Amino acid sequence: MSVSTNLHPRQYPEPAAMLRLIKPVTWFPPMWAYVCGLIASGQPMLSNWPMVILGILLAGPIVCGMSQAANDWCDRHVDAINEPDRPIPSGRIPGRWGLWIALAMSVLSLAVGSLLGTWGFIATVVGVLAAWAYSAEPVRLKKSGWWGPGLVGLSYETLPWFTGAAVLSQTLPATPVILIALLYGIGAHGIMTLNDFKALEGDRQMGVNSLPVTLGPEKAAKVACIVMIIPQIFVIIALAKWHHPAHASAVMALTLGQLWAMSVMLRDPKAKAPWYNGTGVLMYVSGMMVSAFALRTIEVLQ
Repeated sequence: MSVSTNLHPRQYPEPAAMLRLIKPVTWFPPMWAYVCGLIASGQPMLSNWPMVILGILLAGPIVCGMSQAANDWCDRHVDAINEPDRPIPSGRIPGRWGLWIALAMSVLSLAVGSLLGTWGFIATVVGVLAAWAYSAEPVRLKKSGWWGPGLVGLSYETLPWFTGAAVLSQTLPATPVILIALLYGIGAHGIMTLNDFKALEGDRQMGVNSLPVTLGPEKAAKVACIVMIIPQIFVIIALAKWHHPAHASAVMALTLGQLWAMSVMLRDPKAKAPWYNGTGVLMYVSGMMVSAFALRTIEVLQ
């Protein structure tokens, strides 16, 4: 069977491999953040349902899917070490098809983004440029354990949150909305650092200086925890200052829950990082939604 495959290489991608290439499991964070932005805008959602649906599709399957395809193409040599069964190194997406898919989805992203008004299109352009800056040479910010996760955190959380608020209001979102979106995007740097644990060996061999590579798993995990917690403290303070004590208390409770999950994860960061993604990160994004509902009232009052 293997001999036959080698003698007759695949000419076209497998449909299932193309779906795996754009990684549906990664779509949730930007879609969630976009919904947070919609809610925080204080604008009615039902009467603007086409913008709501189109924006969610843009944030998740289209832009995020495009970024995953671009990343897999640019990471094909690293994946050959870390995950040789991935679509490109395994040959199920042959030749330069991975690149063509990423480029085609970049064009599709810009086309759909143009339907969301000026601010929606500007945000889409920023998202597409950020995706390629993260993965592609000569920029390839993924090589840095500081700039790479920072860019992804802002792209996955801050940018779609900003976009959702801007699309419904068709203007620059209010300062509190931008501030909270920025804080959660900064905190997501830590989440991205924990995601780098799974690629530790390949990153080390291919010169990708993620924090787990440069600092070691234990120190990198501690840095990730600090980076996640500090912005949430500022969120709690801001919500309390804006006269939303109930929302501030809810975010505080969720942050305390994350501290407990972090204490468990830090006992064995490399093994427990995936577990934390299902516990601590869930509490993190829950705090985002709580904050969005608080901002909705603030936005209406302004």
